[in-house]
Amino acid sequence: MTTPSSILPMSHTSATSTTNHPPPSRRRHLSLARWKGAKPIPLVVSITIGLIFRFAIPKPHKLSKNAWQLLAIFLTTISGLILGPLPVGAWAFFCLTLTVVTKTLTFAAAFAAFTNEVIWLIVASFFFSRGFIKTGLGDRIALYFVSWLGKNTLGLSYGLALSEAAISPAIPSTTARAGGIFLPIIKSLAVTADSHPKDDSAKKLGAYLIQSQLQCSSTSSALFLTAAAQNLLCLKLAEGLGVEISSKWLTWLKASCMPSVVSLLVTPVVLYKIFPPEMKDTPDAPLMARRRLEQMGSIKTDQWIMVIVMLITVALWIAGEALGILSVVTAMLGLSLLLGFGVIDWNDCLSEKSAWDTLAWFGVLIGMATQLTTLGVVAWMSDAVANFLKSISLHWFGAFCVLQATYFFIHYLFASQTGHVAALYSAFLGMCLASKVPGLFAALALGYNTNLFGALTHYSSGQAAVYYGGGYVELRDVFKLGIIIALMNIVIWALVGAGWWKIIGLY
Repeated sequence: MTTPSSILPMSHTSATSTTNHPPPSRRRHLSLARWKGAKPIPLVVSITIGLIFRFAIPKPHKLSKNAWQLLAIFLTTISGLILGPLPVGAWAFFCLTLTVVTKTLTFAAAFAAFTNEVIWLIVASFFFSRGFIKTGLGDRIALYFVSWLGKNTLGLSYGLALSEAAISPAIPSTTARAGGIFLPIIKSLAVTADSHPKDDSAKKLGAYLIQSQLQCSSTSSALFLTAAAQNLLCLKLAEGLGVEISSKWLTWLKASCMPSVVSLLVTPVVLYKIFPPEMKDTPDAPLMARRRLEQMGSIKTDQWIMVIVMLITVALWIAGEALGILSVVTAMLGLSLLLGFGVIDWNDCLSEKSAWDTLAWFGVLIGMATQLTTLGVVAWMSDAVANFLKSISLHWFGAFCVLQATYFFIHYLFASQTGHVAALYSAFLGMCLASKVPGLFAALALGYNTNLFGALTHYSSGQAAVYYGGGYVELRDVFKLGIIIALMNIVIWALVGAGWWKIIGLY
């Protein structure tokens, strides 16, 4: 039986709760009950942008209703990529669903891009990255360079930068190279030198090495076609606009080699002057690298297999067109060999979330971009801009410079290089073509810029976020150094690149 004394506390609590506030435990429960779905404000803003464009702006006579509606959904998609109401893959799927529900696209057209060979080449390349990291081959190569060149800070930065350039054609994810290989090595070197993150000692060594590696990684990604996923996407979109590119891997390297090498040689020195490390000599770095190599022991069987498979794969990427072998078939062959020899297993592939996420949202964005081209939207936008540039009597080279600069610096609004490509590459290339800029010249220049603006800010690319997350560089320095090196690279690629491209007959 319940006694009055046992009821009293409850009655008192009940009365208090009705006149004042809920019990502390209930208030705590309510405060922890957070909304787990899409972020409301970014969601509303993204959808509103599309609705305003669809219903408040008159449709041009040249475009069909479906074309205008798809453009509105595409703007909603891009707004969401910038504002982030949902993770990228989830938002892309949400917008793809909109195209089907509104009957803007048929189901077959909406999902047609998921059979695109470039997407599967990128997915397979992510699995190659896992092999490099799992076997420790990437670490081993980087440590060799550190042991050879790391006697002083400047040499150490060159060793890290050159080792990334060496392995970049086989690891087409700059973010994977940053997070899986180079950030751990840089942290180890910095801590050994008593340079710690989020501390006054950060500028002793760690801050300089982080910034040098970040800026050089953009150039390494621009050097080889297979060094970054967005490179492959750029050329696929260029082909969709009628730009003919023979021997893609060699053509890309032929045009990029000279300005990339100059940029790789200049960047560490410039940063050494404008963002100098307090420690100039690093005699312990080669010793640490050698100790790590000794701990690793001799090259393991898996590493030898990884080397041989990657040499075969890169060779087929170079000569594949002459042999009639598609790049994606080469990647499939290489991946099958790695699986067959047990260098990686299927669980490694299943756990590579970045690959499957890329498959999802790349497929959506490429599909939308392709349909926008098919429905005539890209041609309409390109002609409108080209006519404006002609109206102010701008020569094709002047138009090229204006469009390239706009494409480059608009990246301040993007948090993804691949998202930037999917959103704007076709449109800007179309404008270049309508302005009579030579097709291959414009396509490659936009592709190279897609890599170079990856170090503008701490959010401009996956690798930028990884390196900033290391805690060694203050935000104001990230922005300051980002714009300085960006302008330096623009000058290098404009002078060295343009001159070299003239020599090789690119324009």
